[in-house]
Amino acid sequence: MSDSHPLSVTTEGGIRLIGECDGPGTAPLVLLLHGGGQTRHAWSGTAARLTGAGFAVARYDARGHGDSDWSPSGDYSLPAHARDLVAIQRTIGRPAALVGASMGGVSALLATQDATELITALVLVDIVPRFAKGGVERVRAFMQAHPDGFATTEEAAAAVQAYNPNRTPSKNPDGLMRSLRTGPDGRLRWHWDPAVIGDPPGPELEALLSERLAALPPSLPLLLVSGVNSDVVDAAAAAEFRRQAPQAEIVAIERAGHMVAGDRNDAFGDAIDDFLRRTLR
Repeated sequence: MSDSHPLSVTTEGGIRLIGECDGPGTAPLVLLLHGGGQTRHAWSGTAARLTGAGFAVARYDARGHGDSDWSPSGDYSLPAHARDLVAIQRTIGRPAALVGASMGGVSALLATQDATELITALVLVDIVPRFAKGGVERVRAFMQAHPDGFATTEEAAAAVQAYNPNRTPSKNPDGLMRSLRTGPDGRLRWHWDPAVIGDPPGPELEALLSERLAALPPSLPLLLVSGVNSDVVDAAAAAEFRRQAPQAEIVAIERAGHMVAGDRNDAFGDAIDDFLRRTLR
């Protein structure tokens, strides 16, 4: 892997996944997995921080998001995302630490069974097997809102601010354009297939994630980074994770909610930089 190059992988189902790789080709590799309704650009600050620290970083748009293909069959199941991740890992061809936020964390945990040899560490970002259902429903409600889009980036920024009022408003709403697309009617819509929302997660997902967590090799470095104000990984969910994975390190970021990296990118960067330096070198 060179210092910077595009990443393109076509899955067995014919879906093209688009991403990029940066940093020294011989350095420890970190693969960043975004959450539902985001794109790989959500990791821009984190990627810059990690490459500056000497790591190699890869990130890609999940199916139905950003520059990657939409699924013709509408298959946005979490197992499908996990299979895509394994395809990305096998294409890159060398082990990586997985850093997954929300949906990306679920994909990473599900993929551990099929690509254990390609995972050097696992960082779950505000997601655990037994998450708080109310917080997930709030995320889903945000994603389902505004089906007719927005007239301006300012309107889109206001919607984000309404969902997450504790975050400092962006001084440059135009930066949201990487998360938006312009429709034939000229209005701006989020840069993902509306079908990605799907059905709400059921108890079978909790059971499967708990099973995969229990099956992790004891020697695999494991970190949970959560937001103190998160309504997805609340105090009860974090305590249950500690019971399920006593070997894990846990860092709770003050003044951050579910969107930990976006809310406090500085503190989030400190947490994973420290963890990766200690476990990958």
